[in-house]
Amino acid sequence: MSPARLVQLVVACVILGVGVGMMLRAALGSDGFSTFVNGLSLTMDVPFFWVNLVVSVVLVALAWWRGLPPGVGTAVQPLVVGFTVSLMLSVLDTPSSIVVRAALLVTGFLVVIGGVAGYLGSGAGAGPMEATALAFDPPVPFRWSYSAVQCTGALVGWLLGAAIGVGTILVIVLAGPAVDLLARRVPALGTPASRRVAPVSGALEI
Repeated sequence: MSPARLVQLVVACVILGVGVGMMLRAALGSDGFSTFVNGLSLTMDVPFFWVNLVVSVVLVALAWWRGLPPGVGTAVQPLVVGFTVSLMLSVLDTPSSIVVRAALLVTGFLVVIGGVAGYLGSGAGAGPMEATALAFDPPVPFRWSYSAVQCTGALVGWLLGAAIGVGTILVIVLAGPAVDLLARRVPALGTPASRRVAPVSGALEI
């Protein structure tokens, strides 16, 4: 793995963590994975970082069982993202203004999309949520399998007491297609087809 790709991986994971933290603090609904982890964290009274780590291991094992082996990025992503989200939650408060919260949500969503596309494009392997979605592509294209996985995580997290909202719907409906579109439009990011833990020059087949 080249130094440039390694830097891309780490920076993109930090960006992803920042986006997730922003969406959580907007308190208008976050991504399905974070909602799931947050629900477990609230239920068990365990810090987000540790719950994120355990859940990540379980999902990576599921993806591996489906034939998607882990890579460097598989280990780096949950560690860097979990730490970054915890840091963001410690320094950010939920704004009182609904307008500011909405702006924080939209900005956080766009940051998350950039982070996901960036770290997948490093070709170092997928993190837990993306690996779970990619492990089912084929038969289901990533843009739709990602939505299904996000929806499942959000539903379980909500049942465990985590908040859902318009942001959750935003991620479920648009995140997969948006990541795929960004990967196609910005060749330097690569493509989600890097699920096979190797740089890929083509784009996903839809």
